[in-house]
Amino acid sequence: MSNPYQAEVELAIRAARAAGEAIMRAFRVEQEVRFKSPEQPVTEADLAADRILHRMLIGERPDYGWLSEETADGPERLRRGRVWVVDPIDGTNSFVAGRPEFAICVGLVDAGRAVVGVVHNPVTGEMFHAAEGGGAFRDETPIRVSGVGPDAAPRIVASRWEMKRGELDAYHAAWRVEPLGSTAYKMCRVAEGGAEAFVSRGPKAEWDVAAAVVIVREAGGRATRLDGAGPAFNQPEPSWRGIAASNGLVHDELLRISRLAG
Repeated sequence: MSNPYQAEVELAIRAARAAGEAIMRAFRVEQEVRFKSPEQPVTEADLAADRILHRMLIGERPDYGWLSEETADGPERLRRGRVWVVDPIDGTNSFVAGRPEFAICVGLVDAGRAVVGVVHNPVTGEMFHAAEGGGAFRDETPIRVSGVGPDAAPRIVASRWEMKRGELDAYHAAWRVEPLGSTAYKMCRVAEGGAEAFVSRGPKAEWDVAAAVVIVREAGGRATRLDGAGPAFNQPEPSWRGIAASNGLVHDELLRISRLAG
């Protein structure tokens, strides 16, 4: 039986590729960088990608709602059953620094649950995608989380900012901590078995994780808030603090250490 969200997956992939082409024209090219906050830069490439995603996604699904990091939010989306949740460039710091560790994120939320996820790194060409009940893929290859447990020196990918602030110090004794940009890209690394876990105590928004949550879940892993609850989507306030993703085997230990370090 075909997946009921397959058409949305295909649309999201097309839109992510189109946005990626626009972003790559600006990658490692000098441009103006503005800051929404000390750690949140925004460039014209973010805004151009946002326009492309909106035009393609809402253009083909005009009855769906819209939530994007680069679009002013409003209550209208709360009345829609299905909502596109997008981040035109997740990891703008990496984009500005010229590191190939950022991604375009397109998630679809249905009745408050993330059901479709597409995460595209336009530099490497990687296209991670998943739909609820259909498995997770990198390009056309199925992916699966690793089988490494908490006693086997699991790998954890983390934000450079949080590593510099010492927020991962509690993991260094038993874990191998590796820097990587973009929340969603780190979560996809976990989904494909390239790391066992990702954790962040910093602020997170729905657009940071909606797409990647589906990919991690469909790859056999877990993705939760730091209190262990699953993130809810299309909420009136679309942000919270902290996210964790893992292969499932190390998740309880990941959260336990985070609480102790807290």
